[in-house]
Amino acid sequence: MGVQWREKHYIHSDNCDYKKRCKLSTLLEWMQRAGDAQLGHYGVSLDEMIRQGMAWMLVTIDLEWKRLPVYGETIEMVTWNRGATGVQWQRDFRIYGPDSADWIAQARTSWVLVDLNKRRIFRASACPYDLPVHPDDCVGGMPRKVEVPAGLKQEHAYDMTVRVSSIDMNGHLNNARFGDICLDAMQPEELERGLSRFRITYHREAVLNDKIAVIRSAWQDGHCFISGISDEGTAYFDAVIAADRDEMHRNEVE
Repeated sequence: MGVQWREKHYIHSDNCDYKKRCKLSTLLEWMQRAGDAQLGHYGVSLDEMIRQGMAWMLVTIDLEWKRLPVYGETIEMVTWNRGATGVQWQRDFRIYGPDSADWIAQARTSWVLVDLNKRRIFRASACPYDLPVHPDDCVGGMPRKVEVPAGLKQEHAYDMTVRVSSIDMNGHLNNARFGDICLDAMQPEELERGLSRFRITYHREAVLNDKIAVIRSAWQDGHCFISGISDEGTAYFDAVIAADRDEMHRNEVE
């Protein structure tokens, strides 16, 4: 495998939305799984991390796509470690379609290494593992955290409660599920117009019985900001979705 990890995935019916396109949450789940698999290949399994009292905490995902995979396709996902800047580690991804000629989606993610006992962030130099870095390929720089513009009006979309079925083995709502949570704030006609990018920053974990108010903005310059707010008014996440500008242009022409 070298310093890049490769996995192939067939797009089954349960991986798809009502348009036969691969769900955003499915891609996020496979990205998470591929990163874990490469770390496991280096001897840094989830069980090993727990024994060391450490865990990786996802901070930001920036995923863009030319198109989403569709039912019946086999895609190849490639991921690699970009190394650390400050306390944050970067992991990049590219997704290739059946012809493998060019990428159809790519992503940058940022992570921090946390002390499970003291609930604090480790410096990158404190990582006790040798994690090979791939310096020759780069999707882009460290992804920027999502910041909702000051004064931007966000209105209530819906409320949700974290149920048992949404909890993963770490005891919290899995990161990939937030893709569904954000898209559930959209109307069908908005999704019909097409999307091209998803960026999310996680601020705190959501655990069993937490209540989340999902709020969203109107579209502004092709972007919609979505946030998840607790009863106390603190944010679980901030996200921004970008419209497919080519599709927007086609609709304007029509």
